[in-house]
Amino acid sequence: MFRKKERPVSDIVMEILRAQGLETPLLQRRLINAWEETAGALAARYTGEKFIKNQTLMVKITNPAMRAELSMIRTQLKNKLNAQVGAQVIADVRFY
Repeated sequence: MFRKKERPVSDIVMEILRAQGLETPLLQRRLINAWEETAGALAARYTGEKFIKNQTLMVKITNPAMRAELSMIRTQLKNKLNAQVGAQVIADVRFY
């Protein structure tokens, strides 16, 4: 009797999503949902809409001082968000 190669269910699900073209939208949604945890509660309070366009996370920040502060650490935020998702989803973060 031989054994089949066992694989984790998460690998199988990601393989199916990739085949259906749904992996990228799922990772993008996870990244957007990770914004509050990654940026912090204070930044989340001043955050409006968030969306991804051309591998750039666009975040509306209602407070100009907070926008300037987040702009200084945008590379760190990008790296933390990509690490949170476990894939290179975005290449930049822009605030408006």
